[in-house]
Amino acid sequence: MSHSDEQLQSVLETLEGCRRVLNASNSRESADLLSIVILDVRMKLRGIDDADLKALCDEMLRSAASEPSPSKQTQDQPRRPLLRVVK
Repeated sequence: MSHSDEQLQSVLETLEGCRRVLNASNSRESADLLSIVILDVRMKLRGIDDADLKALCDEMLRSAASEPSPSKQTQDQPRRPLLRVVK
């Protein structure tokens, strides 16, 4: 792990701690905003660029569109989460 990656990992741990505090203090909107920052740092650490993330989101949306509607799903089948990125 490079020095830069070690620094990003340290920042990531700090941000995750801050998000836990915000969630515990019912600051949901701030915690959600911090989640976006955490995602960005994780992407940098793993070498994932915006195009890769957009491709993933597009594929998830295509998959979700081809699944039966939630009313047709049984209680045993959890609903797959959707991820939407807005820039």
